[in-house]
Amino acid sequence: MNWKEIYQEKLMSAEEAIRLIHDGNRISFANGMGEAPAIVDALEADYQKFHDVEIVFMQGIGECHYLDEKMQGHFIHNSLFVGPGTRSAVEAARAEYTPCYFSKIPSLFYDNILPLDVAVICVSPPDKHGFCSFGVSVDYNVAAIRCAKRVIAQVNDQMPRTHGECFVHVSQMDAIVEQNQPIRTIPKPLLTDIEKAIGKNCASLINDGDTLQLGIGLLPDAVLLFLKNKNDLGIHTEMFSDGVVDLFEEGVITNKRKNFNTDKMVASFVMGTKKLYDFVDDNPSVMMMPIDYVANPNNIGQNDNMVSINACIQVDLMGQVNSESLGLRQISGVGGQVDFVRGAALSKGGRSIIALPSKVTGKPLSKIVPFLDPGAAVTTNRNDVHYIITEYGIACMRGKTLSERGRALINIAHPDFRPQLIEEWERRFKRIF
Repeated sequence: MNWKEIYQEKLMSAEEAIRLIHDGNRISFANGMGEAPAIVDALEADYQKFHDVEIVFMQGIGECHYLDEKMQGHFIHNSLFVGPGTRSAVEAARAEYTPCYFSKIPSLFYDNILPLDVAVICVSPPDKHGFCSFGVSVDYNVAAIRCAKRVIAQVNDQMPRTHGECFVHVSQMDAIVEQNQPIRTIPKPLLTDIEKAIGKNCASLINDGDTLQLGIGLLPDAVLLFLKNKNDLGIHTEMFSDGVVDLFEEGVITNKRKNFNTDKMVASFVMGTKKLYDFVDDNPSVMMMPIDYVANPNNIGQNDNMVSINACIQVDLMGQVNSESLGLRQISGVGGQVDFVRGAALSKGGRSIIALPSKVTGKPLSKIVPFLDPGAAVTTNRNDVHYIITEYGIACMRGKTLSERGRALINIAHPDFRPQLIEEWERRFKRIF
């Protein structure tokens, strides 16, 4: 039987496909923009037929109605990263959060720690050999389809066909649902003067020929604004957005000075506008790989002059970084931050940057604090931190004593809060600031 016959044999409606999901099953959804909306919509419409179905995935970008209160007992979400669509459900205990480095999520499936019954994916149409691409979201999808007992695939002609280790053959699918829907987009962020100042400070540490990792959020995007005078930058990152495309088109990002995956822009997922999705479609200069390859610190470290740039919520006077919680309230996750901080440390000439505004927007609260909030997570520990940056400057933590760290961080704190921070520094170190 050739692949076209296999394809036709497995073709069905979304309503038929979800019959492969049984009560008590654990199922995976693809991360971010790779979610299969036709399957999700069918599950939500028929939610009363399901009980205790655990949905595991990284970040949902849609409405996530399967977490509505009325669906409690039918679906529960095991979140590997808490995003806007899942925060309220996690806070209300209709969803759980499992801490895990991004690079280690595939091992949860491979090692049978989270055995998968069903993998739900969204892919591009098959090529002439019967292979479909995961498109904008590869990350843990490869592990999911290899480990799941059953695979439900939405084939969507709006999904870009990306290159790399990101293909699945139609013979690996148990149900195929053809439904064409635009891939969700997010607009380019509107940056404030504070974010631009932080971006400019970060860019001052980036040299020609460096390879960059850019985390999610406003601050990494702000950095890209100030790189137009750089040359031959490379990309090795868990994700990228439209700003990277702009710099590629302007000749700033060329990847030609990378010593690992030379000439290739390496990533695991992308999020942005349709321009971004058109850029990655059938683009051999973009290498989309599983996250256990992309975010493996040993692979990251093979890039000379690797620079990781990530945002956070709070930093204390010892340099401990909280990037995921407001006290006990989980609002984000570890993601790839620690993977890339450690990978940059393994890189010849590597640097890691943690960036944050000096204060909470619209509130009289400092983000550089004497102590992290009670219950807050330490995402990146003080031994791994290299540079911390605000709009007021750059603090280098490497090789600094605790007192030197505190002094450097106070110097980049918001002026309104420096007196209180100095008072704590003097109490702690028994000297005058």
